[in-house]
Amino acid sequence: MAIDFTQPVFVISVAAELADMHPQTLRQYDRMGLVTPSRASGRARRYSQLDVQKLRQIQELSQEGVSLEGIKRIIQLENQVQALQTRVTELSEELERERRARQERDMIFTAGSAGDVVRMARGTRRSPRKVSQALMLYRPAKPEAAAGGREAAPGRDAASARRDATSSSTTKRRGTQK
Repeated sequence: MAIDFTQPVFVISVAAELADMHPQTLRQYDRMGLVTPSRASGRARRYSQLDVQKLRQIQELSQEGVSLEGIKRIIQLENQVQALQTRVTELSEELERERRARQERDMIFTAGSAGDVVRMARGTRRSPRKVSQALMLYRPAKPEAAAGGREAAPGRDAASARRDATSSSTTKRRGTQK
């Protein structure tokens, strides 16, 4: 079970004893705003462990010769520094979340060597693929027209189209001579 140092549990006499002070000194610090305890029913002061630590810090500063107004200002500045540090931490976390989100948005996709999709950060390159030793021949289809005004059929070359055209004209002439 965790101990809550902010839970107000000590009455003024116990807090004064823990801080090694007179209860009247705690009342004076409360009036000045150096330490502000919680109030229970009946306006009774309740101090937390954190309040007792503040009282000890005030006592140390007072014994070093710092005035109560100086102590009050030191405590205000310490509270301000702590609030600013908390804010810096929050902003740093927010900035990191934004960086991660931007990095996710700036991702590009490319094809992997096995045909899969690979995510990459913008501005980076994949490692070069192994160079294949395979040889591939490419023969484009010739768009020439065959003799006799007929176009070559896909997959046929011009020479075979000319032969077909010549043989059909010879057959026609033979058929008319008979």
